[in-house]
Amino acid sequence: MSVEFATCTYQYRRGPVVLDRLSFAFPKGRTVLLGPNGAGKTTLLALAASALKSRSGTVSFGGLNPAARSQLRAYRRQVGWMPQHITPVPGMTCQEQVAYAGWLKGMSRREAWDAALEALGRVGLAKKAAQQASALSGGQLRRVGVAQTLVHSSRLVLMDEPTAGLDPAQRATFRKVVEQLSESADVVVSTHQTEDLSEVYDHVVVLLEGAVPFSGTVKEFYALAPTDTASGRLAEGAYTAVLGGGEAW
Repeated sequence: MSVEFATCTYQYRRGPVVLDRLSFAFPKGRTVLLGPNGAGKTTLLALAASALKSRSGTVSFGGLNPAARSQLRAYRRQVGWMPQHITPVPGMTCQEQVAYAGWLKGMSRREAWDAALEALGRVGLAKKAAQQASALSGGQLRRVGVAQTLVHSSRLVLMDEPTAGLDPAQRATFRKVVEQLSESADVVVSTHQTEDLSEVYDHVVVLLEGAVPFSGTVKEFYALAPTDTASGRLAEGAYTAVLGGGEAW
């Protein structure tokens, strides 16, 4: 299995409980995480990235527990995290911002600098390496965010809505990146876009109100769609079926 949650509970201050004693392990390979707004997807990925700490229970990956201070640095070196919102660092070029992410993960400055250019190349931004990150378009900045998850050769890559704001050509580049990543890392992507499921992912996980009503292969997910569903809308039909017939998004 990939990242694992054992009876994890999380509640934002003065807010409702988002996850309540959730026990679940993501499968290995390429997994898409689906769920309506407010289901807890961002919280779940942030816990897996150690950006948040569960109120109770444990998160683990590769035998490492980020709640143990002696294991936190090693855990974070193994995990690449792209949050939903990517912010350009004032005064930094694209290569500097990606290299900085690598340095924070424990890479040497030289190692991070060289790896940053390679990571930018993988997302089609090598020619923008010397440009100020703050001057990029929204879609380009999101690709910088993807590059930041690639720079330190992580074994687990977590991405929260990475294709939001990307045009069709940029999404095609993203699909290639995910395919390449799966050769060396487990990948979990949270998204609302289901048109590429069968082309990109091995598994589907649906999160609803902090629980997991479905986890299985893409083929098993499609099989949940009503028999009269058009072939091009199988993902939508299956998703609506998992949610009990309610609104999909």
